[in-house]
Amino acid sequence: MSRTKRITLTISAAALALGAGLGVTSVASATTTATPTPSASASADASTGDMRGGHGHRGERGAQQAAALAAKLGVEEAKVTEALNAFREANKPTTPPADGVKPDRATRDAALAKSLAASLGIDEAKVATALEELRTQAQADRAAALKTKLDQAVTDGTLTQAEADGAAKAVEKGVIGGGRH
Repeated sequence: MSRTKRITLTISAAALALGAGLGVTSVASATTTATPTPSASASADASTGDMRGGHGHRGERGAQQAAALAAKLGVEEAKVTEALNAFREANKPTTPPADGVKPDRATRDAALAKSLAASLGIDEAKVATALEELRTQAQADRAAALKTKLDQAVTDGTLTQAEADGAAKAVEKGVIGGGRH
């Protein structure tokens, strides 16, 4: 096997591993709300409206994100949690999409902003702005965490700087992992 192919395979493997790690980080930082009822299994990401199963530490992170959204909007956290739960229930998929394609992100975002605005009695544009700011911050946090991991891998000798740069670029461009940009 040529050196170029080995490097390419190494970068691909590293990028996939990092993408999987970023995906876990992404899911862990998803904006969801925790509820003690079984309906929490279909938690909504308040920044994207994604439907995901809610288990373990995601509920804790979701509560933190609901608190952050409440602070940005200047409303009580309980009201935000209630509004997010109502949105989840109203938008819970009954079956997976036949073609496996997720609904358009902009459409989901608009529906979430509209629902929260109506439930909270707040201007829809203000809600949309708050959601976008939270999403942008979460993306920046994930990028910083990835950079830290890649830098450590280079320091440890696990990756070369070129491999780390390639992995970071692949994630940034949405080629692997973290394709939520």
